[in-house]
Amino acid sequence: MSDFFQNGIITTLHNLGNRSAESLEAELCGFAEQRPMNLVLPCLYSELEQPALARIVSELAQVPYLADIIIGLDRADEAQFRHALSYFSALPQCHHVLWNDGPRLQAVQRKLSDEGFAPPEPGKGANVWRCFGYVQALGTAKAVALHDCDITTYDRSLLARLIYPVANPAFAYQLCKGYYARVADGKLNGRVCRLLVSPLIRTMKELANGHHYLDYLDTFRYPLAGEFAVQSDVLHGLRIPADWSLEIGLLSEVYRNYATNRICQVEVADSYDHKHQDLSAEDASRGLSRMSLDISKALFKKLATYGIVFEPGTIRTAKACYYRIALDLIESYASDAAMNGLALDRHAEEQAVELFATNLLKAGEAYLEGGEEIPFMPSWHRVTSVYRNVYDDLLAAVAADAADFG
Repeated sequence: MSDFFQNGIITTLHNLGNRSAESLEAELCGFAEQRPMNLVLPCLYSELEQPALARIVSELAQVPYLADIIIGLDRADEAQFRHALSYFSALPQCHHVLWNDGPRLQAVQRKLSDEGFAPPEPGKGANVWRCFGYVQALGTAKAVALHDCDITTYDRSLLARLIYPVANPAFAYQLCKGYYARVADGKLNGRVCRLLVSPLIRTMKELANGHHYLDYLDTFRYPLAGEFAVQSDVLHGLRIPADWSLEIGLLSEVYRNYATNRICQVEVADSYDHKHQDLSAEDASRGLSRMSLDISKALFKKLATYGIVFEPGTIRTAKACYYRIALDLIESYASDAAMNGLALDRHAEEQAVELFATNLLKAGEAYLEGGEEIPFMPSWHRVTSVYRNVYDDLLAAVAADAADFG
């Protein structure tokens, strides 16, 4: 059971253990009359072969308040797409599978590319961005939630708690970010959040003299959570990264567009687990190594937009400061783990911090040498101002794929 402490500049909605999923769902069914709700599921085909997604689909089949479920399917050939249509047919709600690698959506992709709007690379960010365009093309939703497809501890109360703050007409929240304890199998997980993001934010607070934006990020209990919900109006002007800094980029964009009293975080689960990425110390293009580079670069770029100047000496100072703060946090995590009877491998923790410190320096150097790349995909407001039929093309492509292969 959580406490009720409000520890920052956004509202925290706790799980105090008094509401059942059925009670929340009954209220959400009432909200749905005024605020129809959609769910977005970015998905790799390989996840259809895992038990986590089977559990998620089974739980979602019992959810009574959703108008539409939008599934963005990546890395699937024709036979795999056919299988995906059959797999998701277990959902009784109206649902739509976007075959991102199929010829019809690839044709839309080429038109986007001709206008300079196409995502620079495939991945979760591009998948989510395309799904958000499709949500707006449908035009059915007032509230939209998103969660991943690899959650091994999933039950439908997670979705109910996640979408409730933006679906409730009595609330004024534009974004609700999920959070949870990353504890499973007797271990303390969540290495990137614990060992990179938290100490890096605190490092930047030292370098930037406590900028309000950093206070905002530091308020989130799990800023890398893949679960969030928004009012559908947010999607039209939203710009998100294409790389692994999606979650930090989303929080940054909402901070830029909305007052912090329109943003909240909600405890969606007592514990949470999903598939774990390798540290990938030998390959910076994969795993947690790639993630640490993308997140660090995103933070440098965002702080630059607030007029904070980084020089080679600043980058080296950031690395040293980060390293000291991260090592101190390992002490805190080790004590917390021991108090709760959890395992924590201090050697592996310090190896991760050493890699992240090296990658922080690389990210800073890349930021200083670059500057020409566009860090975010364009908003759908911009896309529709040039490619006026894009929503019609998205709807037609998805409908034709379902008709031909379903």
